[in-house]
Amino acid sequence: MPPLLKNVTSEVIFILLGFSEYPDLQLPLFLMFLTIYTVTVLGNLGMITIIRVNPKLHTPMYFFLTHLSFVDFCYSTVVTPKLLENLVMEDRTISFAGCIMQFFFACLFVVTESYMLAVMAYDRFVAVCNPLLYTVAMSSKLCSILVGASYSWGFICSLTLTYFLQKLSFQGVNVINNFLCEHTAIVAVSLSDPYINQVIIFASATFNEISTLIIILTSYIFIFITVMKMPSTGGRHKAFSTCASHLTAISLFHGTILFLYCVPNTKSSWLMVKVASIFYIVVIPMLNPLIYSLRNNDVKKTFRKLMSTKI
Repeated sequence: MPPLLKNVTSEVIFILLGFSEYPDLQLPLFLMFLTIYTVTVLGNLGMITIIRVNPKLHTPMYFFLTHLSFVDFCYSTVVTPKLLENLVMEDRTISFAGCIMQFFFACLFVVTESYMLAVMAYDRFVAVCNPLLYTVAMSSKLCSILVGASYSWGFICSLTLTYFLQKLSFQGVNVINNFLCEHTAIVAVSLSDPYINQVIIFASATFNEISTLIIILTSYIFIFITVMKMPSTGGRHKAFSTCASHLTAISLFHGTILFLYCVPNTKSSWLMVKVASIFYIVVIPMLNPLIYSLRNNDVKKTFRKLMSTKI
């Protein structure tokens, strides 16, 4: 749990503007986001179920994919229900404690996802470059340690950022120009000097992006070199095919994160910030199970078997 909230009175509240500047789009946006969230929940929980019921999928790659689906479900659920509520309710307020808690859990799961994708890249590196030692190298113990480390580091980052956020001073009604309690938007309405918070979020985001991208890029450089040395065209195609889904997921997630942090915090950029935030918090959790399932015959076969059993 985040540290005790300080410097806050019960009268301090936040108003999430969301997309209120487009009143005619409230209902269409509600229906669109409700559909996306429904697909996200069914897709990610369905992926977890499929992996658990099929013994053929009890491998390190699918172990990591199970946790990726869980993380996608969690951070979408932290944000999307409040977004849907604000699209149909005139009251768009959220308490300070509620806002801080939303940020804490959203940050926890987003950071965890970035490292989970890096872990999955390392897993693909071992599978392609050392196939004979794969089952030994990627032992159950190591897989559990890698997943546990991803969650633990996400918790540490989130707790640190939340601790410094709750030390800021706020008063009365504060308007947040976003649909969620995002770090920059919270700091922008504070009465305190934001310097320390800005330095910490920049250092944290930079470290997490650089470290995860180094792991991913290094893994795929070695994968590419190994694959290009394969004498068989079929072998090369199979190796690239097993990595294609993961590369797509990485490109979508990190591409959006990098774009988001490259956008300057000006009034004209807030719409782009909202759209980018919508993409990586609401849309990507829906796309990931589709990306991994559409290119995987074992997943598709298990899904058809489950559907035929229910029918």
